[in-house]
Amino acid sequence: MAKKILVLGEVRDNSLRNVSFEAIGAAKAIADGGEIIGLLVGQSVSALAAELIYYGADRVITVEDEKLKQYTPDGYAQAILSVMDVVKPDGIILGHTALGKDVSPKLAAKLNSGLVSDVTTVEAAGGNIVFTRPIYSGKAFEKKIVTDGFILATIRPNNIAPLEKDESRTGEVSSVSVAIKDLRSIIKEVVRKASEGVDLSEAKVVISGGRGVKSADGFKLLKEMADVLGGAVGASRGACDADYCDYSLQIGQTGKVVTPDLYIACGISGAIQHLAGMSNSKVIVAINKDPEANIFNVADYGIVGDLFEVVPLLTEEFKKLLINA
Repeated sequence: MAKKILVLGEVRDNSLRNVSFEAIGAAKAIADGGEIIGLLVGQSVSALAAELIYYGADRVITVEDEKLKQYTPDGYAQAILSVMDVVKPDGIILGHTALGKDVSPKLAAKLNSGLVSDVTTVEAAGGNIVFTRPIYSGKAFEKKIVTDGFILATIRPNNIAPLEKDESRTGEVSSVSVAIKDLRSIIKEVVRKASEGVDLSEAKVVISGGRGVKSADGFKLLKEMADVLGGAVGASRGACDADYCDYSLQIGQTGKVVTPDLYIACGISGAIQHLAGMSNSKVIVAINKDPEANIFNVADYGIVGDLFEVVPLLTEEFKKLLINA
């Protein structure tokens, strides 16, 4: 049966995160020919509405208020719930990002609804919606089948393909006025420590370093390779603890979870906590001097050697391939 699905478009630095378009792709599988409604919350976000329509939204609703300039769970929950009162959707899809992970349980509590989080695939089967999500730190997967009722889910970035962009698509863009009040938290200043460039959680290529990188200077080699491949730099907990890089780069059970097309692990032993954050990458390449390192057990390709020799050689080869491409 056709459904009306609301999709939250996530804005960062005045542009839409790619997971917003992936969420539309997931909503399309759920809607079964129904309506996809994009939702933009923030300040001066209406200019981004057309992008959601190009990627498959049928129409877009915006909620703009100075109090929504910075994310707060209370402010966003008020905005989303107010829009839901207007459009009466059958479900809402968000990205499994810091924002989505924070606000979705609040929505579930307010709506007295279930929540399927960290979804990697969505499919319709026999009138039901089947969500697949990893459990036990990625060691296994479970299927959640929704047979009836409201659908609330968050999707893991870089897993569900967005629909093809079509700039000829058109759709209505409207606004809903919401009185944002009784905020229990106010953001006065945002101090960014994340690395510049490609968003680590959405990067198609991740070059990651462990204790084997030995120093902050060692990470410069990884940054150079990442720049060549248009990717992002990540790190193991050990590298962060050793002050080789900032904790914003940490990948693992207590850090970010990434699923890039290509993950290159440099000087990483492969502790289970790190594997929990990257083992679902599509192609894993491991570079380590120890042939017995655990990382080789999950790698598709392994290079036994000194990363300080191997990484520069690979970077040069990548440069040649890209020049000749």
